[in-house]
Amino acid sequence: MGELGQRLAKLLRAGDLVLLTGELGAGKTTLARGLGAGLGVRGAVTSPTFVIARVHPPLGEGPALVHVDAYRLGGGLEEMDDLDLDVSLTDSVVIVEWGEGKVEELAEDRLHVVIGRAVGADTVGPGGGPMDVREVSVTGVGRRWADEDLSVLG
Repeated sequence: MGELGQRLAKLLRAGDLVLLTGELGAGKTTLARGLGAGLGVRGAVTSPTFVIARVHPPLGEGPALVHVDAYRLGGGLEEMDDLDLDVSLTDSVVIVEWGEGKVEELAEDRLHVVIGRAVGADTVGPGGGPMDVREVSVTGVGRRWADEDLSVLG
């Protein structure tokens, strides 16, 4: 999931909204950590469950990363504004875990990443033990993603 996040980071730019959907333990935060590494932001990207949102400023010229856990949010732009993030969302890459049905109004263009855990997969990992398998679908919504080749993520 971390490697996928790093590949995805190469496609992202300021103003992009990414919704991460998946059950508990599916890998949403691990994917966000990979995005942070790929974007080159400051600070460890960890789950923002208790603080709801964290801003990670760029180490270089790239955009800041705003990492939101919307699990406890009712949804909508007003609640995002109430978080007082001290950063312009249009100048940042915004990643929202548990955001489906809550924050779509933040942007007409967005990327929706759905992560599923394969059940009963008999896959052996590099160390010889069992390996969790993820099934990921990435869907671009809006003009921003219409001509973007998302197959590079596979």
